[in-house]
Amino acid sequence: MSAETTTLPSSQPAAVRATLIGGTAVLMWATLALLTALSGAVPPFQLTAMSFSLAFLIGLGLWLRQGGRILDHLRLPAAVWGVGIFGLFGYHFFYFMALRNAPAVEASLIAYLWPLLIMLFSALLPGERLRWFHLAGGLAGFVGASLLVTRGQSLSFDPQYSLGYLAAGVCALTWSSYSVLSRRFGTVPTDSVGGFCGATALLALVCHLLFEQTVWPAGGEWLAILGLGLGPVGAAFFTWDYGVKRGNIKVLGAFSYAAPLLSTLLLVLFGLAEPSWVLVLACLFIVGGAVLAAGEFIRKGK
Repeated sequence: MSAETTTLPSSQPAAVRATLIGGTAVLMWATLALLTALSGAVPPFQLTAMSFSLAFLIGLGLWLRQGGRILDHLRLPAAVWGVGIFGLFGYHFFYFMALRNAPAVEASLIAYLWPLLIMLFSALLPGERLRWFHLAGGLAGFVGASLLVTRGQSLSFDPQYSLGYLAAGVCALTWSSYSVLSRRFGTVPTDSVGGFCGATALLALVCHLLFEQTVWPAGGEWLAILGLGLGPVGAAFFTWDYGVKRGNIKVLGAFSYAAPLLSTLLLVLFGLAEPSWVLVLACLFIVGGAVLAAGEFIRKGK
């Protein structure tokens, strides 16, 4: 088997460590809604271009630390480039497309199928097996995320928004496929994510120039964008890559539902959302689902 498509074997302690590192991505993604709200009225593709430019600088710093020519770090197989750009830019492109062509609640809910899809797709990986408690935990997490997104209200899927719903479904498939395929390219170093971030920044800039009007941030909004580029739209992609390649990908999938929960808690803490019974119920589903899915991993340490 070629090096590009080999998954890395991990000892039990190494797998636990990698899973914990991958889990920090979920914690960083929990700050995405708050930082986006604090970034002002910057259009989405412009915000993506600015944030991913900062993320590229993280990769650049890693390359400089390792030494050698920068171009050498960018010499990756075409398939690796395809998967990386497909995942990072494709996810954001289809997510924005979904929000523009369908109500935000329904579009966001469909897009949040990706953690459950990661768990399902992981069964196709060598040496992986999907057990009933993985699936049950993932479904419980999805129920919890559904409560958060819908705020306990009923949904209304209108056929006139079919394009938006389809884009949201492609969005979920994009990120779940990217995460699972990243494990297939297990020997490709995590710092390669820097190149994907740079390509995503350039493509987002093109989309911004084609579809949006430029709005420059002011004052503290610059700090929010800096936070985005260093955290949820920066370092998070590097730690996620490390986790899905070397850790327990099913546990990471289940734990990913903690992101909307923690995100909502942060919005409540900063006075941008109200606490409610829905939040408590969603917390029970998401935490319970994560514990159920990760039970065997915690007991055996693998």
